[in-house]
Amino acid sequence: MSEERTVVAEHTEAPTADEVAAVRDAGSRAAAAAKALRRTSGADIVAVVRRIGALIEAERDAILTANEADVKSAGEQGLSSGMIDRLRLDPARLQGMSEQLEVLAATPIPPRDRLIRTLPDGSRVLERRVPVGVVGAIFEARPNVPIDLGSQVLIARSAVVMRTGAAAIGTSACLVDRAVKPALADLGLPPDAVQLMRLPSHGVADALVTQRDLIPLVVVRGSGPVTRRLSELGARAGVQVLSHADGGGVLYVDIAADLDAADTLIRESLDRLGVCNRLNLLLLHESLPDTEVQRLEKTLTDLGMAISRAPHQHPIGYEWALDAGAEATVTLERVPDARAAADLADSRTSGLAATICTTDPVAAQDFLDSYGGTSALWNTSTRLVDGFKMLGLPETGINVERGLGPRGPVTFPDLGMRQFVVVPAGAQLT
Repeated sequence: MSEERTVVAEHTEAPTADEVAAVRDAGSRAAAAAKALRRTSGADIVAVVRRIGALIEAERDAILTANEADVKSAGEQGLSSGMIDRLRLDPARLQGMSEQLEVLAATPIPPRDRLIRTLPDGSRVLERRVPVGVVGAIFEARPNVPIDLGSQVLIARSAVVMRTGAAAIGTSACLVDRAVKPALADLGLPPDAVQLMRLPSHGVADALVTQRDLIPLVVVRGSGPVTRRLSELGARAGVQVLSHADGGGVLYVDIAADLDAADTLIRESLDRLGVCNRLNLLLLHESLPDTEVQRLEKTLTDLGMAISRAPHQHPIGYEWALDAGAEATVTLERVPDARAAADLADSRTSGLAATICTTDPVAAQDFLDSYGGTSALWNTSTRLVDGFKMLGLPETGINVERGLGPRGPVTFPDLGMRQFVVVPAGAQLT
């Protein structure tokens, strides 16, 4: 699901000894449990995922009661209506969580082994997918995320240590304690495979990205500055971080665009303002007639959007979804052609996603070949860049880092490592 964006005050103090000890205890428990998961069959893991969904339905009243308390507390603390809406669960949202678990359980697990080559003596070189072991996860105060993310890590046969926003700890703990851990126990697997940090302090997040010996991979998603800082902290500690720090979708309307299609893309891309893949930067071909430009601008204003026009008092790729009070804003800029649009999106935005609206296949090809972000689209809204919408799977986040490893929506097939295995001629592995 697309990540909601929340601005969080930056934390700069070093974690306390108690916070580090709590994370290391959780990491040690998860690491011990991960050894059993590594040897678990795909069928048993799928059964766990389905059992989690069944227990969510069975424990609905308890989960909703815990969530009601979280929502009440959030209101008393003055959290915004948008954050409270993201925190709130109801029977329909719980059912949606169970349905996504069923989709995940029904998804074929990729083969463990792939033949690379046969050596002259008949031995075979195999490329094998192996679990990470323990995956860390830091995410915003949304109670569905422990289920989405935890289930994906489990189906990748790894254990997980999670840290959620303080506002969602009560609901998240209820989900983990009444659905996830019992599902593991019911299938004879160690409940310690899923750890939820119960300390609400920010120092726990810092500690979580610096325990390389126990938690070598951490998924971090949330507000831009905080996520970037945690990514840098993890990198210094030698921890691989899949970060979802910044977003913002780009739409380029070409000279050969169908204006009805462009209008539809704008509307589809602004159905929600607090998500990372919404329209953030609208690029228009510099030769578009004034009447067509005015039509697109009217579409924006009809949707209640403010338009930032040149000369801008902010970077071109400034992410409006992160700007409390100014979320309903789109930056508008003119460009000479498709290649220039792709280059601008590539160099001055987060690189999350960019789409071209055109009827000209040559312009589309030029745009798609020039843009280096995680997702390049043609006549398609950037709102599609979401694990469930694009890939049919819940996502752990959208990794916008420019490096080796998974980019774009990260799902369970990405949460594994490569290992080479050599077996003698005629040997068979199960």
